[in-house]
Amino acid sequence: MMIKHGIHSDLPIPPGEYLAEVIAELGMTKDELARRMNRPAAKLSAIFAGDKAITSDTALQLEKVVGVPAHIWTGLEAEYRLTLARLQEAQEHHQLQEESELVTKFCYKELAELGFVAKKTKPLEKVAELQRFFGVTSLRNITDLRRYQAAFRCAPRKRSPEALAAWLRIGEVKGQKTVCAPFDTNKLEQTLQALRSLTLRAPDQFEPELHNILAGAGVVLVLAPHLPKTYAHGATFWLGRDKAVLMLTIRGSGSTELAEVWADIFWFSLFHELGHILLHLSKQEVILESDEVEAKNQAYEREADQFAADTLIPPEAYKNFVESGSFYRGDIQRFASRVGIDAGIVVGRLQHDGYIQNAWHNQLRSRYEWKS
Repeated sequence: MMIKHGIHSDLPIPPGEYLAEVIAELGMTKDELARRMNRPAAKLSAIFAGDKAITSDTALQLEKVVGVPAHIWTGLEAEYRLTLARLQEAQEHHQLQEESELVTKFCYKELAELGFVAKKTKPLEKVAELQRFFGVTSLRNITDLRRYQAAFRCAPRKRSPEALAAWLRIGEVKGQKTVCAPFDTNKLEQTLQALRSLTLRAPDQFEPELHNILAGAGVVLVLAPHLPKTYAHGATFWLGRDKAVLMLTIRGSGSTELAEVWADIFWFSLFHELGHILLHLSKQEVILESDEVEAKNQAYEREADQFAADTLIPPEAYKNFVESGSFYRGDIQRFASRVGIDAGIVVGRLQHDGYIQNAWHNQLRSRYEWKS
């Protein structure tokens, strides 16, 4: 019986097909082959189908039973596996080419500047980097992942769901790397006044303590840079059963290295997200803050707004203050000192509620600046 060498096929042909031809010529059935080899018929069936490899031991047994040298069987097996590997490699290359059109949508340039992906120039290498960043075998799998479905569901036309998914992934990656205590609702509620007192400090003084206080209650704070076309201000979601992630966007003037935000807006946003965690956040969903709110979430937003407003400024004290009708600079400073809050937060609240014009007393408001 002759075997031709040096012929390579682009189609992976399992050695079992050749084995079937050999035993047919010998007038032998598959069951008889199994008995002659003292092997279970099911295991030989897997070899015939190409699901199980022909090992050296099996090749030696076949040599004795059907007369074809063992090296022929091991050679056919090696060629089959190599052809499968080449086919898989070609499929992966084709997939990378197809997904290269998504590189820009997923904010590759910005992610590279932030150090989340390596700086590559070739499109296929960029796709591979994004796959590693998201932890997926294909970028098209991202839409099916629960963590990012909020980005792809009911997104306004101007928003990029891919960019928003990349932003959420930043929070996920940072959250996974941060160690914190198991989430405790009571402990988080007990920290609110301590968090509130931090409004009187500068960022370089309060930021480490802010992270530590929240981590002690099972909340990871992620200050995320703004990514183009996300229009996201904040988000809350769970990592596992005992870790909540609170994301806030720190918007800049187009640079991913330097960003700033009004202090009163920062604190209101923080307490707004804490309100979501305490009042609304289930173990399955992502609550996303953006320029446009889905109708079903509008009640959540109003409740979180009220939680933030009442936690930062005691409602009865605020009611008495606005009824006084005197909003000079000194009045605001004295009221803020009395309730133990930064004066800029009082100014922001008065502006928002329409008691003073937006241009008034902005000298009492400060800006926080972060470097990403």
